[in-house]
Amino acid sequence: MKFGKDFKKEMVPEWAEAYMDYNDLKRILRELREYKQSKLRLAVTPSRAFEQKPPLEGTLSEGGDVEDQVIDVNTLRGVGSKKFYKTKFLRQSEEGGEIEVTFFRKLDEELNKVNTFYKDKLEEVRREASQLNKQMDSLVALRIKVKNPHQDGSSSGRVDNVDSTMPLTKNTSAADTSGVEFRGLESRVKANDKDQQEPYPGASDADPAHAKITRSDSRELHTYDYNQDPLEVLEGVRINHTLESPLSTIKGVFKDSKEEKLSFDKEELRRAEERLRVAFIEFYHKLRLLKRYSFMNLSAFSKIMKKYEKFSSRRASRSYMQIVDNSALGNPDEVTNLMERVEATFINNFSHSNRRKGMKLLRPKAKIEKHKVSFLSGFFSGCSIALLVAIVLTIQARKLMNKKEGTQYMENIFPLYSLFGYIVLHLLMYAADIYFWRRCRINYPFIFGFKKGTELSYREVFLLSTGLAVIALSGFLANLHLEMDSIGKHYKTVNQMIPLGILILILVITFCPLDILYRSSRFFFTRTLFRCICAPLYPETFPDFFLADQLTSQMQALRSSVLYICYYGLGESSRRQSKCHKHGVYNTLYIVIAVIPFWMRFLQCIRRLCEERDLKHLCNGLKYFSTIVAVIVRTVYELHKGKTSWMVLALISSAVATMMNTYWDIVVDWGLLQKQSKNKFLRDRLQVSNKSIYFVAMVLDVILRLAWMQLVLEFRLPSLHKMTVTTIYASLEIMRRGMWSFFRLENEHLNNVGQYRAFKSVPLPFSYNDEDDDKDD
Repeated sequence: MKFGKDFKKEMVPEWAEAYMDYNDLKRILRELREYKQSKLRLAVTPSRAFEQKPPLEGTLSEGGDVEDQVIDVNTLRGVGSKKFYKTKFLRQSEEGGEIEVTFFRKLDEELNKVNTFYKDKLEEVRREASQLNKQMDSLVALRIKVKNPHQDGSSSGRVDNVDSTMPLTKNTSAADTSGVEFRGLESRVKANDKDQQEPYPGASDADPAHAKITRSDSRELHTYDYNQDPLEVLEGVRINHTLESPLSTIKGVFKDSKEEKLSFDKEELRRAEERLRVAFIEFYHKLRLLKRYSFMNLSAFSKIMKKYEKFSSRRASRSYMQIVDNSALGNPDEVTNLMERVEATFINNFSHSNRRKGMKLLRPKAKIEKHKVSFLSGFFSGCSIALLVAIVLTIQARKLMNKKEGTQYMENIFPLYSLFGYIVLHLLMYAADIYFWRRCRINYPFIFGFKKGTELSYREVFLLSTGLAVIALSGFLANLHLEMDSIGKHYKTVNQMIPLGILILILVITFCPLDILYRSSRFFFTRTLFRCICAPLYPETFPDFFLADQLTSQMQALRSSVLYICYYGLGESSRRQSKCHKHGVYNTLYIVIAVIPFWMRFLQCIRRLCEERDLKHLCNGLKYFSTIVAVIVRTVYELHKGKTSWMVLALISSAVATMMNTYWDIVVDWGLLQKQSKNKFLRDRLQVSNKSIYFVAMVLDVILRLAWMQLVLEFRLPSLHKMTVTTIYASLEIMRRGMWSFFRLENEHLNNVGQYRAFKSVPLPFSYNDEDDDKDD
């Protein structure tokens, strides 16, 4: 693979604009090469074609004297004593010199940009390391106080069952960093991972605390003084409450402060340890990406200077790379030392000195694509197509749609199986979204908050959709044969239970606690669904409102699920749908079940409005409230057909909801139609290179929103059955939601890119009185 492709592949997506612009520098060098070649062709005349070409100026093998005559790099001081570099090209008067001046000017801009970004991020990790070090002191003191409530620091110099800690901000001595070369860091870190797979020497299960406190490691220093009273360390320390559960939210409503005094109980200690463990993992991930950022940019500068030497026949690489290596970017030792200290602290305090276990948490392995997933996806796809063809041929051969009893049967049985069809279509759209997110380098695992190595690929989602399609189509085909054949009358009860059996099977698999069929993804889905149902008692996260938005497009699927209650709960399995609407309970559920997703989004908007005090969330909540009104009015009109007043109300409410939702989709959720954008009628940043795709998407969103309005008012073609039209409109809404999902996540990704936000914000467990004093000052 060429370096340019590898460089782009290894970029942190949210930091892409902070990397060196390698392609633009290559473009300038291509101009230089073309200029040199054109001059060379003009210089070689026919009479001199066979003469020996003299060597180009500058292709000498001498060292520093020739190099110093090519460029002169100066280090200047900017605002706030910040360094920046400016290169003077000493051979500007020669042919092609202007292009080389442009190259070095651009090279300096990129070096200053990359170096400034790296120093800013390095300052951030220093501050965060100081915070984590302070948090670890409090955690160790809390451990001592909880596990030894009657013991103070002066009573004993040794404390059982308490892990030690070490500072993350220790000043690095010369012994720590001598002989460290940047280009050897990758192999050295890998070697460190392999040479200590077992717990540290001296650690034992019988007395782990003693082993950790007494072991001698050059990277380990104790910051906690075990001879002092833990209450002195914990003085002024309070526990943070983030209102992350319904109970804590309810408590927070009646309390002004989200901080409480320490209660020194085991549950409090457990929660603090868990939150600090997550903070260390996220901090280590940040250090790894920062180190990789330094390595890739240093490699890019080295590669581009080699290309310059090749195209210009001058020797300037060593002079310029000396400046790069002496910059902050070329000295990643501080990041490496921080990584080593985080590893030691994390292994000692959060993995019982088991290095293998600790490194597995700090460095989770990337997910590996399996060939059996592709094979099974193709196999199930073929089976689904074959089953679908068999169903169509069966209906045509028996001419079911030409018989009254056959039409009634299809009206009764089809809604039960349409539920699975809507789910399959939604999974297919999600698989397509994942594919295009990856193609456009949209960091969807970070946005959704998936644990590394657990996110599903588009092949795996496609496998789930085709597998579900095979199960549903097989049940439908079996149902048809048993219903239409004379021998099937003896198995009428079994035949009626087939769709319910498939539904129960899907629910059992979804909520199964066993480690089968992507358990982590199933748990993530069920946990997010539960948070949506409990809105607004949980703080809203991106997965919460994203899932709730997906459910708003599954209104017909939710109503199909209500039919199961009518058929099997109200004893209408023999009379089917024609009798369901005569039950007041069914009609109530028919309205409520369609409103629930919009109501969840409305409550989520209210929660964010209370937390952020942003009127945008109020407008978003009013949008969902208008949709709730439109759905209720439309449903009442459907149940009371023929009343003009309800039709007018349905038309007005649906028109208002459609306009508000269309505007919000395009302008707010997608971030398009910006007035002062450099891309006319779009936005400044675009992940899709073909701009026409955005205009097509906007037009399709308007058309499909109008199709939803037609569904509301039951406009249908006379040649198609009512249920067919309803199914088509519901499927179009699901496809519109799939298109919306791609551009919504693209806009979220670009918002993160604009703020260089590549990490989760992890709340720390402790707060301090002195921090409040600093804020007041």
